[in-house]
Amino acid sequence: MTGRKAELAANLARVEERISAACAAAGRKRDDVTLIVVTKTYPASDVRLLHELGVRQVAENRDQDAAPKAAECADLTDLRWHFVGQLQTNKVRSVVTYSDLVQSVDRDRLVTALSAAAVKAEREVGCLIQVALDAESGARGDRGGVAPDGIEQLAGLVADAPGLRLDGLMTVAPLAGEYAGRERAAFERLMDLSTDLRRAHPAANMVSAGMSADLEEAVAAGATHVRVGTAVLGDRPRLG
Repeated sequence: MTGRKAELAANLARVEERISAACAAAGRKRDDVTLIVVTKTYPASDVRLLHELGVRQVAENRDQDAAPKAAECADLTDLRWHFVGQLQTNKVRSVVTYSDLVQSVDRDRLVTALSAAAVKAEREVGCLIQVALDAESGARGDRGGVAPDGIEQLAGLVADAPGLRLDGLMTVAPLAGEYAGRERAAFERLMDLSTDLRRAHPAANMVSAGMSADLEEAVAAGATHVRVGTAVLGDRPRLG
């Protein structure tokens, strides 16, 4: 095992221990929580090593980095790519060629663009509504996301859009507002919003929340997916 592969294996084992312990504390089965490794800024060689170590879901946040990386790993046919960054409509055509799921859907125009591109590419793309828990009614968050009162309308648009599949909700713990520094409360609020969403869209049961620093709070609240980057990949020189 190479030095880098051994490093990733050790990091993955530590993250696995954290997720397993959080599930046990919450009375949940370990299989209830899926790990997505956020590989943004790290090279395709790391993605390939992670795949060798059993990782099957990875996430990226910039198309200019993700597209060539996905192309380099195209032979890994069971690898699932998530797009988690704020997505500009002019990048949509590229993103739908490799992303299995876009976690950052937060406006009508993006839904329209994703639908058109997915249909043209003859693909079905999963979508999560990104929720900004620090956004005022009718507004978007500083880091993207729709205010909670905008979920219902946007979800309906996704559900009716050709080429798209409504899978659930995503959030990032807010840095401002009533939930700042209260990650557990923020994630519990997202779970309440998920319950509301599933009344109209029962299959939209994915809840993506929690990262390296707060995955335990997300698991405790009920998240189905956690997005972990630095705890797995560590601090190392970034790509240019």
